[in-house]
Amino acid sequence: MTLLHDDRLFPADTETRTIARRIYRQIQDMPILSPHGHLDARWFAEDLAFPDPATLFIVPDHYIFRMLYSQGEPMERMGIGQGALEPAQARAIWRLFASRYYLFRGTPTRLWLDYAFQELFGIEERLTEGNADRHYDAIAEKLASPEFRPRALYDRFRIEALSTTNSALDPLADHQKLRASGWHGRILPTFRPDSVVDPDFDGFARNVRALGEMHGEDCLHWIGYLNALAKCRWRFKDLGCTATDHGHPTARTEDLPAEEAARLFRLVIEQQADAAQREMFRAQMLTEMARMSLDDGLVMQIHPGSVRNHNRQVHERFGRDMGGDIPAATDYVHALGPLLNRFGNEPSLTIILFTLDEAAYSRELAPLAGHYPCLLLGPPWWFYDSPEGMLRFRELVTETAGFYNTAGFNDDTRAFLSIPARHDVARRIDCSYLARLVAEHRLEEAEAVEVATQLFGEVVRKAYRL
Repeated sequence: MTLLHDDRLFPADTETRTIARRIYRQIQDMPILSPHGHLDARWFAEDLAFPDPATLFIVPDHYIFRMLYSQGEPMERMGIGQGALEPAQARAIWRLFASRYYLFRGTPTRLWLDYAFQELFGIEERLTEGNADRHYDAIAEKLASPEFRPRALYDRFRIEALSTTNSALDPLADHQKLRASGWHGRILPTFRPDSVVDPDFDGFARNVRALGEMHGEDCLHWIGYLNALAKCRWRFKDLGCTATDHGHPTARTEDLPAEEAARLFRLVIEQQADAAQREMFRAQMLTEMARMSLDDGLVMQIHPGSVRNHNRQVHERFGRDMGGDIPAATDYVHALGPLLNRFGNEPSLTIILFTLDEAAYSRELAPLAGHYPCLLLGPPWWFYDSPEGMLRFRELVTETAGFYNTAGFNDDTRAFLSIPARHDVARRIDCSYLARLVAEHRLEEAEAVEVATQLFGEVVRKAYRL
């Protein structure tokens, strides 16, 4: 018995499945490009062994602890907010996870976990409460070996480039250490300015002052604030950064006259702005970031539409990004209008749009990306990073925007060992979609192979300027 069937995720009908297999064989061993994710650069800078299976698989992965929490398990029992785990605590968390592993049936999380268990650790028996300790011991033993250190896994996974996501206030010491080490791996920072451009971010005014101190600018004034942001972006770029990332609640943009923008900034920095003014400021800052991208060449990613930290109790007790984020309907056509009216026809600007509102794919996003030279569509994200979500994306987007107005795939993960599994799922789904086009005589098979190869190679390199 194995955990993974060779034909998983391929079409059910024999003819199309056979075509999908042939296409997949041409791309299954391609290098992995991971241009957007949330791994810790410290792992690669220090190259230390991962401490235990619970710390590696469960504690950092909100896909896992979110599901267990939804079934009544306290966050503390899963190690959230507990600091470094004691051995007995780590094993107890793993046993809890194993006893509830059935909850992940039908989810992409189980596909990712089963892949890691089988392909990385040689485990072919599905995780249960009864075999939890055997699985734990087998994984722990391998984690202690040199072959499972972060740099060795980077090579084993055939990763060509991997991007982290870093606050504007991050000194990037681990990226500097990596650069100085001479290691061949390509670990790139991504500039995430939310903490210094979103007035609703915890400690915003304090963060802005710290930004000014880091970059020798007076951030209590609009021009000094913009100068500090520009210097910060160049600091990231000097360490290999190719992209920015913006997690705003909406996709709204503004293009205010300089004097009006300066007045708005004064209200915001003095914490006198109301909710409407704070949203207008975020909107203005997206346009300012696009302007700066024309200067420094950084690709701009916009991840709107998440009502973050929706569960106030969890946010107050455990902080941000603890699984309590919920998608919301998102407007793009009107929201992006001011930015696109100013910069939308710039061929040297690249903006990658993401969504948690699937209704926007065919109605708004595909037509926008199918027209504006600066726009590309990012892959299905977060709640839709799933086989069905990926397939819906191709079906809703391709007829209008084609394949080449998309940005390929990125895994957007904090779970290092899930990276090859996530890319394998994406490759299988794209091969399945392309096989259907071949079976329906809408593409020749040679074209389908070419498209698949480009989607996981040159399309990503071009989109992210890798």
